[in-house]
Amino acid sequence: MVHTRHNPVGRGTYYLGSAALAVVFLSPIVWTAYSSIHGRQAAAGGSGWGIDNYRRLADYGLGLTAYLRNTAVVSLIAVLVTVTTTTLGGYAVARFSFPGKNVLFLVTLAILMVPYTTILIPLYVLLGWIQLQNSLLGLGLVLAMFQLPFGLFMMRNSFEAIPIELEEAALIDGCTPTSALRHVLLRAVAPGMVTVALFSFLASWNEFVAPLIFLTDGSKFTLPLALFNLQSGNLGSVDFGALQSGVVAAAVPSVAVFLLLQRYYVRGFTAGALKG
Repeated sequence: MVHTRHNPVGRGTYYLGSAALAVVFLSPIVWTAYSSIHGRQAAAGGSGWGIDNYRRLADYGLGLTAYLRNTAVVSLIAVLVTVTTTTLGGYAVARFSFPGKNVLFLVTLAILMVPYTTILIPLYVLLGWIQLQNSLLGLGLVLAMFQLPFGLFMMRNSFEAIPIELEEAALIDGCTPTSALRHVLLRAVAPGMVTVALFSFLASWNEFVAPLIFLTDGSKFTLPLALFNLQSGNLGSVDFGALQSGVVAAAVPSVAVFLLLQRYYVRGFTAGALKG
């Protein structure tokens, strides 16, 4: 079989198909960015180019900065809780033997099969019991819970990909399991941790349904929820120009974080792939 890289026709087909897929996926993003700065609502004096859409977005409600801050706080809580919990849990599942370990791991993964929207009401009641209803902390904890199954699976694979001899050498040198984890193993599983953090951030930053259920105070709304409520004019007409600007404002942090952590993300997914 001739490899694609040595076959001009195959290589051309590969590049053409990749370019077509890139156009399909990038077209909505480009159109949204274009619409946010061009059109009748974007220019103050009529149709043309301008940033009036962004001005109206910045002046909506409490202001764009407040909604971005709320979203960032919720995402940070979700990322910290998810990474910390799944790192410790993945280390325990990968390195220690205890009764019911496999059952516990499978039950955790089984959560992925449950549509999370079906448990939002019980979670709302639970947050009421612990006095965390209508709070950014409570919302962040809920979003972290949704990421635990995937994070635990990823971190267990990351720890299992590390040779056990590395940890044994650290223990022989006088490290405790905790210090070996902190000083040796965490550096080795850093790509997996970054992958878990990236998934948790993207899911939390773009989440809409959970904030809609758990937040009732407008001062605590996240950006997706604020964009949903962005309406002006008669009969509830939607300001699509400001909405397009909001989509761009919401997408920029996600794209920036992904590009910044892309190389760790790829390494995290391939960790353990060659384990044998």
